[in-house]
Amino acid sequence: MVHGTRKRSFNILFLFSILGPGLISSNAGNDAGGIFTYASVGASYGYRMIWGLIFITISLAVVQEMNARMAIVTGKGLASMIRENFGVKLTFIAMLVLMIANFGVSIADFAGIAVSLELFGISKYISVPVFAVAIWFLVSKGSYKRVEKIFLLFTLVFFSYIITCFLVRPDWGTVFRQSLTPGLDLNQGFLLTFIGMIGTTITPYMQFYLQSSIVDKRMKISELGDAQLDACVGAVWGNMIAFFIIVCTAATLYKAGISVTSAHQAAMALAPLAGHFASILFGAGLLGASVLACAVIPLSTSYAVCEAFGFESGVDNQVKDASVFYGIYTLMIILGAVVVLIPGLSLISLTLFTQQLAGMLSPVILIFMTLLVNNKRIMGKYVNNWLQNILSIATVAFIVVMTVLLFVILPLFFR
Repeated sequence: MVHGTRKRSFNILFLFSILGPGLISSNAGNDAGGIFTYASVGASYGYRMIWGLIFITISLAVVQEMNARMAIVTGKGLASMIRENFGVKLTFIAMLVLMIANFGVSIADFAGIAVSLELFGISKYISVPVFAVAIWFLVSKGSYKRVEKIFLLFTLVFFSYIITCFLVRPDWGTVFRQSLTPGLDLNQGFLLTFIGMIGTTITPYMQFYLQSSIVDKRMKISELGDAQLDACVGAVWGNMIAFFIIVCTAATLYKAGISVTSAHQAAMALAPLAGHFASILFGAGLLGASVLACAVIPLSTSYAVCEAFGFESGVDNQVKDASVFYGIYTLMIILGAVVVLIPGLSLISLTLFTQQLAGMLSPVILIFMTLLVNNKRIMGKYVNNWLQNILSIATVAFIVVMTVLLFVILPLFFR
């Protein structure tokens, strides 16, 4: 009996010892924009989109595993692989799109820090500058191992959404029944929200960050299995949190007929429906998620641009040895924080737009990845198998079909 307990403890400790880039990148997708998007899904459509989240979870696990495999086999980040195999022009376009999309998401995440601490009476003119400086020092003055450990600690805040969900006491029978019943409404609102859900879950920056951080971690081919497990556990954990956010807001806000226009409003609206403690937990989760994303997204941008154009990169380098890498990182943080501090600026439309843009752009990155991971010259025996190809191609096709429905079919037939 003691031996069995020790074995289970060892397995749990082993799992925690290998978790890293996959868990961090997936949870960074549950940022302020992600929380707002999932809250909007639950508040506007109840449990009717959860079936899509199940499909997205499988797709994300496949995509993350492909990333991890490419990183370990090639020892290169995704941006440098795109440049080497598709040329400078396509790489420049990809990096420009990535920087614009990531900048928009960074603004939304600094806004998440601001609104989460406003729940506790702290002004954004205090919280945003303090956290911007703290995040910059965390990355620029630390080693990869130290930074990764702190990022992993921030993933623990997502337990608050699980606790909040059980506090609101949803009808679990209805939840699971509707979760297994696929359905699409052919209207702009439903499709835009659905694409936003995809965009905040399978994001372009996530793929660049994951592959670069595994390279930065210097993982060997003997650790491939660990990296694959980390990628899949991260995908399941990240989307499980999304599931609880949707259920939480569906069971309260949707049931009460309350629509949300921000993650802050979702937290405030929970108080009279599920108790003040539930709104505090929701706000605490929003803070942790926003801080994690405010660090990861600028870092993802720095990795990608430096790899694409041959600049020195990596958090193990000193600032003076990787000036472009830290310059981009610093600029993203400063600009993101400054925009949020502009008085009277509405960030709601920008937040939604960045999630939808990420969803519509993700097939471009996924096509690059699928072509690269099936190239035997690059991957050798580690190319995709037939099932991985079916799932990755199905993901791309599904997003493309959704986008065509939204911008081509619906305008033609439903003017």
